[in-house]
Amino acid sequence: MEEDTIVIDEKTKKPLISEELCSGCGICTNRCPFSAISVINLPEALEEPIHRYGQNMFELFGLPHLSEGSVVGILGPNGIGKSTIIRILSGELIPNLGNWEEGEDNFGANTENKWENVINHFKGSQLQTYFKNLSKGKIKVIHKPQMVDQLPKFVKGNVKDLLTGVDERNQLGNVLEILDLKNILNREIANLSGGELQRVAIAASVLREGDFYYFDEPTSWLDVRQRLNAVKVIKTLAGAGKSVMVIEHDLATLDAISDNIHILYGQAGAYGVVSQMKGVRVGINAYINGFLKEENVRIRKNPIEFSIRPPTPEDEGTAIVSYTHLKKSYEGFSLSAEAGEVFHDEIVTAFGSNGIGKTTFAKILADVIKPDTGEVEEDIKIAYKPQYIVSNFDGRVEDFLYMNAPSYGSNIFKTEIMKPFSLEELLDKQVNELSGGELQRLAVASTLSKEAEIYLFDEPTAFLDVEQRLIAGRAIRKIIESKNAASLIIDHDIVFIDYISDRAMVFQGEPGIEGIATKPTDLRTSMNTFLKDLNITFRRDKETKRPRVNKLDSYLDREQKESGEFYYLKSK
Repeated sequence: MEEDTIVIDEKTKKPLISEELCSGCGICTNRCPFSAISVINLPEALEEPIHRYGQNMFELFGLPHLSEGSVVGILGPNGIGKSTIIRILSGELIPNLGNWEEGEDNFGANTENKWENVINHFKGSQLQTYFKNLSKGKIKVIHKPQMVDQLPKFVKGNVKDLLTGVDERNQLGNVLEILDLKNILNREIANLSGGELQRVAIAASVLREGDFYYFDEPTSWLDVRQRLNAVKVIKTLAGAGKSVMVIEHDLATLDAISDNIHILYGQAGAYGVVSQMKGVRVGINAYINGFLKEENVRIRKNPIEFSIRPPTPEDEGTAIVSYTHLKKSYEGFSLSAEAGEVFHDEIVTAFGSNGIGKTTFAKILADVIKPDTGEVEEDIKIAYKPQYIVSNFDGRVEDFLYMNAPSYGSNIFKTEIMKPFSLEELLDKQVNELSGGELQRLAVASTLSKEAEIYLFDEPTAFLDVEQRLIAGRAIRKIIESKNAASLIIDHDIVFIDYISDRAMVFQGEPGIEGIATKPTDLRTSMNTFLKDLNITFRRDKETKRPRVNKLDSYLDREQKESGEFYYLKSK
């Protein structure tokens, strides 16, 4: 046709591929020795995008519905447009409706025309009124960002001054009570832990007066009790007639907090599509099954399956490690752990409140710290992924893997670790520029590549999306079974714990003062102990068998509590 499919851009001096002329034959992707090109086919049914970042760059199709007096949940993988949605709905980014050539000047002379185009695009829909009011400043949007660890860079002073200063709804006492913040009121923002920063950020958002509230991953760093308290306080906004939107990867929390949900699907970094609004149970089950009926779209080859495992017999199996009654004391805190053992080929999960000794126990097992009394009886090799990952490595991901992943380059690493954790796309990135989720994937993968008898993971699901959490779970199980090893995993995501556990340990006591750990027992017994302490019950979804939180004082909640079955009734 004598038309150039690939030309060199005069400004950037980089090649540009014409999307109109590209037939998707795959020749250039196969010939390129650097894997620099990928060609992605979009579903035919997609219309014009709501926003596009540039030529051959990410585009978003559709926007979620906003509902007054209710909480709308957003569920989908990382890198698929959730943050773009919040930027658009909060007015930070005027959607260009696919006309990326106009640039992103939201405050230039052309701003009014851009808003006019958007308002006309959504004519006759609820979003027309929303964008009309947003463009004229008649709507106040409150946004709780994802990266709360950045808060100390922008906010100085102590917690009390911050929260008193933003209490526009006169709810300070109530919010402090629910989120359990009274004991840190006089602490400096700069000295707070991740979980404390998260609760302060939620409190600051809820206390402000607004029309629309957006919460981006409000449960990172929170334990199960704190997650349910966050659900409680965010739902008070909907009760007061506010419109609330929550992006969340913890399915149990998303289920408990949302009235309706939208699922995002597509391909990370390339395009994202917002599904129709669905009831929360129907939507989450559709996501787990991997098929969206109304859209007639398959988003995953196989459904995620939750199995109800029979209890692991305590007297069967060979112990890979056993330990006597362990005690460890610090100034103001003490940990006591019952004597127990971990078997070959099993995954033991550990759960309980923050600041109750889970990480201390992991470090004793990993021989990072010594107990005051008791001992780990076998001298075993342990691979340990800590809770907080520091990214001060100077170099690329590939350099990091050469230095920290002993099996890097082997066929087993390629198939069992590199592929599941999608590390190939990260190899040329600088480690200190990775996102939280990318860093987590790298840390879990490099830990699994080591030769060890026990693999210890402290909060491996932080910053990972639902899909990545379950992929990580499968990869961990495959590796430990192939090596006849075992794994101890500390986590707060009940759905992940249910999906991966053979047995479990419960940490009880008083956070920051005393921790008491049970020995590893079957998951049902451990969960009953744990949930009884929290005074909440879970049931299993009839269709997918995933755990779901019961509403407090509902018929099922009362029935389970009376029978002492907090984790689900056996007959249900």
